[in-house]
This record gives sequence, structure tokens and C-alpha cells, in this order.
Amino acid sequence: MSATHELFIITGASRGMGEAIAQQLLAPEHQVIGISRGRSEALQREADTRSLALEQWQADLAEPLAAAERLAAWLAQQDLSRFRRATLINNAGVVSTPGPVDGVPLAELSMALRVGLESCLLLSSAFLNGTAELGSKRRILNISSGLGRRAMAGSAPYCAAKAGMDNLSRAMALDEAAKPAGQGAAIVSLAPGIIDTEMQLQLRSADPAKFPNRQVFADFKSGGQLMSPAEAAGKVLRFLASAGFGNTVLADVRES
Repeated sequence: MSATHELFIITGASRGMGEAIAQQLLAPEHQVIGISRGRSEALQREADTRSLALEQWQADLAEPLAAAERLAAWLAQQDLSRFRRATLINNAGVVSTPGPVDGVPLAELSMALRVGLESCLLLSSAFLNGTAELGSKRRILNISSGLGRRAMAGSAPYCAAKAGMDNLSRAMALDEAAKPAGQGAAIVSLAPGIIDTEMQLQLRSADPAKFPNRQVFADFKSGGQLMSPAEAAGKVLRFLASAGFGNTVLADVRES
């Protein structure tokens, strides 16, 4: 490999938009690492058929410390001079059973915050520390949601995780901006729009007595307002590649 190569690390890459992002990033000069509880056989087949660099790390991000430690160890073993840029995409997230928190099992509440926020924090720390020599040739893209910026009944854990991701991104961006010129990473927390995923199915199938906005999500589907994961991934990656990436920390793909 030469310094023309790029490193991409994506969480939640085994299905949905994360899988579509990983698929669209497969290219001869890209090293792609997916971190997910599951594994995408379709993604692996494409990489193998085209002889492209893909690693799939199976990890439960409800226990994010192990995944972050693995990333730190892997980065420490790399010759980073072969990469002209490195990017971490924190995409993984889960929706607990829709409804008020007092009716949701404690384990589900814990998982929602660990996957949606703690893994973002720990992986970002490992990434920033392990790629420091690349300086400003680094980007972190955190996949947020409009629900991180406005509350919705019956979805408190998801709202909290995404709101935390947004403010985490803002604080990390301030830290990176304070570093000497050419040393700080660009960080963005991006709302990707409304996507036709299993998460949407879970919301529109919820008990309306516990989740009063269920019909809103059912109407998204019946009204044809949902993007396919591939379409959403394309928009996210165009945003990632834009010249002004990092100028605005809290962003929405629909406003770009």
C-alpha cells in the first residue's frame, strides 16, 4: 500500500445504512473495517470477489470497552504513513422497546446508552489517540438523529443517546480545534434523514398506547418518505467528502 490509501472504520456495518456505507466504501485504495455484533456475508462476498481490503470485527457494542481496546491495539500495530486519511464512522445504535422508561427492562435501557453513546465515546478516544500522527487528515462522523435535537414521547433512551452524541461531538470538536494547526481532527454529528430500516419497522409496529407517535412513523412508510439504506448511505458519504466537512459540528444531511 502507498500513502494514497484511506482507512475507514464503521460501526453497525452488518446491516442497514451501516452495511450500505461499508459497501459503497469498498474500493481498491480503501481499507474498510466494520465493527458489528453480526457479520455481512454479502459485504464479504463482494470484497472477496473484487480482492478488496475488508475486515469484519464481530463485537457486541453493548460492551464497548473490548471493541475500543481492540481498535487501540490494532492502530498501534499499523504503519499509519500508508494512509493519506483515516475516518471513523460511529453509526451503531439501537431503539429500546418504545414506551416510557418505567416500562422498559433495565437491560434494554443500559444497552441503548452503551451502544448509542458509550461506544461512540470509547471508539472515538481510541481512534484519536491511535491516529494522532495523521493530524488533520482524520475525520469522525457520528450518525445522529433529529431525535437528539428534539424530544419525543416513548423514545427517551434513543433521544438521550443521540443528544449525548451531539454534545460529545461539539466538545470533542472544541478539543481538536485547540490543538496546534494541522493536528486536530474534523468532527461532525450528522442527522441522516429518515431511512427504511429495522428501527423504523420497530417504531411503526409499536403499541400506540405506549408510543403515541406510532402513526407518524407508519405514515412515513405509507407515504413513501423513507430513503433506502443505499440512498441514505450515498448522501452521508457525499457529505463526508465535502470540502467543508467539520465546519459545522451539528449537521443534517437534508440541509447540506
